[in-house]
Amino acid sequence: MSTPVRDPASDPQALAAALALLRAGEPVAFPTETVYGLGAPAFDADAVRRVFVLKQRPADNPLIVHVATPEMLHRVARAVPPAAQALIDAFWPGPLALVLPRQPQVPDIVTAGLATVAVRMPQHPVAQALLELLDEPLAAPSANRSGRPSPTTAEHVAADFDGLLALVLDGGSTLHGLESTVVDVSGPQPVLLRPGGITLEELEAVVGPVARAGAAAGAGGEAALSPGLRHRHYTPDCRVVLADGAGLAGACAAALAGGGRVGLLCHSPAPQLAGLALVREVGATLAEYGRQVFAVFREAERERLDTLVVETVPEQGLGLAIMDRLRRAASPVPV
Repeated sequence: MSTPVRDPASDPQALAAALALLRAGEPVAFPTETVYGLGAPAFDADAVRRVFVLKQRPADNPLIVHVATPEMLHRVARAVPPAAQALIDAFWPGPLALVLPRQPQVPDIVTAGLATVAVRMPQHPVAQALLELLDEPLAAPSANRSGRPSPTTAEHVAADFDGLLALVLDGGSTLHGLESTVVDVSGPQPVLLRPGGITLEELEAVVGPVARAGAAAGAGGEAALSPGLRHRHYTPDCRVVLADGAGLAGACAAALAGGGRVGLLCHSPAPQLAGLALVREVGATLAEYGRQVFAVFREAERERLDTLVVETVPEQGLGLAIMDRLRRAASPVPV
């Protein structure tokens, strides 16, 4: 049985159906401006546990809680420091999650047992409507199987959970295509845990210097403060090879020489090479490149590629978030 996909724009009963399922403890997938989320009421530990089971998600990987109002935020967060409030005023609703001191009623399963909780206020109208009607925060990771490319369309969600989800709300292709920026504001200085649609430069324009989490965050026995720090993510079912613009032709030629079906995702003009099974040149802006990365990863799977060569970008502005995702998806280099 396939997963039902319903569009609230054309189906007046879609939101009501989603509410009924959520109130019964059944997770529902819904669109946000970043990627699609798989949500359950944040205070329902059993429903949240169902999200972990569906995603095959490690229990030490905390979730982001989505809210629609300041009142919902204070039901989840015990305190909102001045730096957090400044970022909320500047960027909410939008693709920014803040790590804050946690209210005791937030279940341990949501936060991986941490004293903090990641919270954001999504901008997508379907997500906003769902939260407002439910009148409860939603704990929602990305609506994909753990380790898979994040979903940017309802069809991506349905493909990952074919027949396992009761409902996917369809809100079209996501605006950003990359997960939210995550900033820890629970301590004396804001710390960027995961780059995303709100850039480091934009954050620092509001709150001054922002530290960056070390690459080893969450690599030990402790739980990570944010999703996307500890485990490998975003990997399509093919080898991903990274190359800069000058090295694209050589990387493609080497992959072709190794045999199999080879594709290319690039931001610069694509090299003219015979034999490539897929070429996607996304060159308008870095924002468009970032929005298309996960969609092209999934296209590479549909085309049964063995190798996808992907162009790197400078790690400035949105490029920091793009490179974070590409490095986590890239195949290990043989020694």
